[in-house]
Amino acid sequence: MITKAVERMLKRGPLQRQLMRNLRVYKGSEHPHAAQNPTKLDVASLNRKNSRA
Repeated sequence: MITKAVERMLKRGPLQRQLMRNLRVYKGSEHPHAAQNPTKLDVASLNRKNSRA
């Protein structure tokens, strides 16, 4: 889902193909880039339609 979203944000052409080859999306919190210290994003909690009134 994330890969398709990024792909559709970029203009089609040689630069898009080069950028998409460099894109890395990891499932979960395990990744080889420990220095970047990413945090898990809960997308469902950001959508106001998912909360009950």
